[in-house]
Amino acid sequence: MPLTPEEEMELLRLLELSVQEQEIEKRFKPQPGPQEMFLNTTADIAIYGGAAGGGKTYALLLENLRHIDNPRFGSVIFRRNSNQIMTEGGLWDTACELYPLKGGVPKLTPRNVFVFPSGAKVSFAHLQYETDVLAWQGSQIPLICFDELTHFTRRQFFYMLSRNRSTCGVKPYVRATTNPEADSWVADLIAWWIDDDGYPIPERSGVIRYFVVIDDEVIWADSREELTARYGVPAEVVKSFTFIASSVYDNKILLERDPTYLANLNALPTVEKARLLYGNWKIKPSAGMYFRREQVQVVSVVPGRVVRVCRAWDLAATVPTPDNPSPDATAGVLMGALDDGRFIVLDVIRVQQRANDVRRLIRETAERDREQYPMVRIRLPQDPGQAGKEQAESYIKHLAGFTVKAQRVTGDKVTRAEPFSSQWQAGNVLVLAGAWNDTYFAELESFPDGAHDDMVDASSDAFTEVAAPRFDGIWGYYKRLKEGLA
Repeated sequence: MPLTPEEEMELLRLLELSVQEQEIEKRFKPQPGPQEMFLNTTADIAIYGGAAGGGKTYALLLENLRHIDNPRFGSVIFRRNSNQIMTEGGLWDTACELYPLKGGVPKLTPRNVFVFPSGAKVSFAHLQYETDVLAWQGSQIPLICFDELTHFTRRQFFYMLSRNRSTCGVKPYVRATTNPEADSWVADLIAWWIDDDGYPIPERSGVIRYFVVIDDEVIWADSREELTARYGVPAEVVKSFTFIASSVYDNKILLERDPTYLANLNALPTVEKARLLYGNWKIKPSAGMYFRREQVQVVSVVPGRVVRVCRAWDLAATVPTPDNPSPDATAGVLMGALDDGRFIVLDVIRVQQRANDVRRLIRETAERDREQYPMVRIRLPQDPGQAGKEQAESYIKHLAGFTVKAQRVTGDKVTRAEPFSSQWQAGNVLVLAGAWNDTYFAELESFPDGAHDDMVDASSDAFTEVAAPRFDGIWGYYKRLKEGLA
């Protein structure tokens, strides 16, 4: 019997609704491989990740949905500071896309929390300071999660284990995500799962081991019984633990939706590429790892048109003395962006002079630079505090008539150098031949272990200025990686 028009419309509506429900449910299904392994492990403590783009944050959010039908269940997801929770596209934003599909209602006070129809709660909190853990005294948290575990201290992690208890029927457990950090306490904790070269051992990923803490030392064994027999500790104090490695190559959904993500990781400098793309836990910055002279071409003339140019300075005001024969120097690097997308180091000045001589040098250099490049910009560092602000204001007045800016110095030297280093290593930087070349190359090749980094700092700042219109997106992306937000 044929359907009436009304029945056909209702059938189409139900079919459309079914498709929508199926699409929604797909969002709550882990991807095969490490993500599925993380959500299925029975370990008391599981750490997931060890590289960027492996779907770590998403997996952590999925884990917190496991018990939302239990009205007495509550979990807490920690980030080191509150800004990391609320960053654009980060933890809270992703939760706001996901949790309402399961009936979760977001609330922002007294802290960020999702409340589900049963009454179950998933809270978001920070432990910015070492003592912030004390605010959780007396708490009972069945599931504790740490997003980017290396950002927390060892003491914070082990203290919060004492809050990992439950009266709601859910066995207490801990889940964490992380990117590699060679000098972190986390690297020591997962050492059994990492090979001598710093890479995860595939056959050990997801293997459960057991530990007990005695006199602040973590002691491992392959079974709970081995620890209880050897040390006479009760079985209740023994924790099961695993590390599950993942990388962007395990996140097929991300690679399909954003193929440029892999390209961005691949464009990182050597150290960060090894860490964030390949999951290396032991690689550290060393001399020659960021800059090598054979990676760039020295040219006798500027090939093409310079479309942006900046002279950036790293300031010092000390002369050599018998007690300090090699003090920090004032360095000024003139860098340009070419019309073909490459960059060129046009000139470098490095002097060890007193303050008045440095001021005169900077003014004279600005006049010479402007004769050759009328659009030249000048960038000066502004140190923290009132003295730094006053020095910057004084220099800006001294350079009246020029395009000049003073920029607060933020981030460590390696982080500041990495965007320039990535272009250097990719062969996108040229160096104009000059008497200063050997001194410049020697300092850059010794970075970050060398005695001085004045020219490196000035190069980093000059690059930031000339690359800004073209590379703001990549630099912003890179900073999110460093903060564990990507």
